[in-house]
Amino acid sequence: MTGRKILLGNEAIACGLLESACTMATSYPGTPASEILGTLVEMKSEIPREVHLEWSINEKVAFEVALANSFTGRRSVTIMKQVGLNVAADPLMSAAYTGVTGGFVVISADDPGPQSSQTEQDSRFMAMLAKIPVLDPSSPLEARKMAKEAFLLSEKYEIPVMLRPTIRVCHGRQDMEVEGFPFPKDQAAFQKNPGRWAATPEFRFMLHGLLNKKLEEISEDMHHRPGMINAELMADHFPQTLTGENEVCIVTSGVVAAHVQEIMADLQLLDKVPLYQVSMPFPLSSAFRDELLGRYDRILVLEETYPVMELQFRNGEKVFGRHTGTVPPSGELLPEILGDILTDFLHLDAPSKRAPSVLPVRRPTLCAGCPHRSAFYAIRKVFPEGIYPGDMGCYTLGLNLGAVDTVLCMGASISQASGFYHAFKSQKTDAPSICAAVGDSTFFHAGIPALINAVVQGARFVLVILDNRTTAITGHQPTPTFGKTLDGMEVSKVSIPDLVRACGVQFVETEDPYALESFMKSLKRAHDHTLGARGGVAVVIAQRPCLMDRLHADSWNRMEIQVTEECTGCHLCVTTFECPAIVPQGEQGPVRIDQALCSGCGVCLDICPHGGFETI
Repeated sequence: MTGRKILLGNEAIACGLLESACTMATSYPGTPASEILGTLVEMKSEIPREVHLEWSINEKVAFEVALANSFTGRRSVTIMKQVGLNVAADPLMSAAYTGVTGGFVVISADDPGPQSSQTEQDSRFMAMLAKIPVLDPSSPLEARKMAKEAFLLSEKYEIPVMLRPTIRVCHGRQDMEVEGFPFPKDQAAFQKNPGRWAATPEFRFMLHGLLNKKLEEISEDMHHRPGMINAELMADHFPQTLTGENEVCIVTSGVVAAHVQEIMADLQLLDKVPLYQVSMPFPLSSAFRDELLGRYDRILVLEETYPVMELQFRNGEKVFGRHTGTVPPSGELLPEILGDILTDFLHLDAPSKRAPSVLPVRRPTLCAGCPHRSAFYAIRKVFPEGIYPGDMGCYTLGLNLGAVDTVLCMGASISQASGFYHAFKSQKTDAPSICAAVGDSTFFHAGIPALINAVVQGARFVLVILDNRTTAITGHQPTPTFGKTLDGMEVSKVSIPDLVRACGVQFVETEDPYALESFMKSLKRAHDHTLGARGGVAVVIAQRPCLMDRLHADSWNRMEIQVTEECTGCHLCVTTFECPAIVPQGEQGPVRIDQALCSGCGVCLDICPHGGFETI
């Protein structure tokens, strides 16, 4: 891996971790962070030392496992996306108080926009809440360098440090020189200190005071003090700015800094307007803040996504950003948006713009042959007037099939199904059927406590666990049913049916969603159980491997499907099943099969009421 390489941002971060002699990396997959641990797995054979890598059951567990490694003086990293940090918030807040001995880095990849998340929250605010420093890279190369700096900062002040790349950094590419991977310096050694590691509330108060002192020292650490990007192009640090002596400056961080520098170069402003990049937006250097407030009349703060630096300036008269309406309150700060902000703030003539091309858009849909599609189709058929709590994953696209009504966060489909049941509990006759759906990985991540709660609270609903044997949406990471660690070591497989029964569920059936009629009958039996005198939650496990998972590439017998003369052009197969391989041809014309997309699952044979499909 050494030498000159063009690396994805997440690959660059992985290199930075290994170049720092990191000995443990834990993660739960989530875009835009998933490739970091995936790259570490691919590179493990090149590492001249033992490194423990794991896809943990969820982010809280991942955080706690890696934190314990840092308690022994070893360098550790835990990796997640911004909403995953919510799951790990409990240990995050506490770990800031206890501190660490070995370097401990928390990578939380943010998703401004958002592109593939339920929120565009800013992890830097979580760092502020926890009172830990956060580094904000502007490029893949800078992210790699900051991974090393984060370990040094963590060990110097014995504090967790957050590295917060955004999606454009994670998924951007840059060429760079890759170094070798050194051996770790220290052996694991845990020094018992209950007053620190197991501190009671009285000692926690003392630890909080020490944490505040650490932050004050970190904020004045000259190594992380912000600098002027274009200092060499300016005459000096008291430049004749665009519109007057010391009138304006721009403060920015993260990938926005890269965008702003390019835009200012295009506008020929780099020798006219001071541009400061902040690599550590929290804690912001008070000396830097006071210097700018004393030197400039107007300070434009550009950052994604929340006003983290802006709030730390504490001066509403001189500082312009989100609180003044200068910067939009939400959304990604794309170059075109930043160009408009700069033009307006600097009172420049707006450049002429060409209208963007409008391209046709096809909404996201489940893959052709996806077993989730037939499962959702069956749910709609069996419970046409039902309530369908949904969850996070590729199966969220059950929205298109009208079989997902709510999507909140990981595992919430089960909790919300319970809530809906109790809301309608007193309505004996008019209560709607409730059928929740959750993926296998999500069930392991956050569904088990919710299911236990539903059982012991006497809820009655049908739960469909969509078991496609993998974590499909983030790149086919293994689930606990796989039976192997990332090292390939054989371990016990966790049985979902056994686990569900252990949660107290009395009705558990496993069916193949490709066998549509049999699957629908199982749903009906499950519903009958919920209505019985001794009924409760009923679970149907829709078990069929993901077609895109190479581990299960031969998991079905592919059928050759063609359209028959019986096709009436009613398009029920298009509107209610929405398989991408079934293509309409005009409003009343028969459909056709796109053989390039068709997986040959054969479920469409059971969909058409007119017998419009047959095997060749």
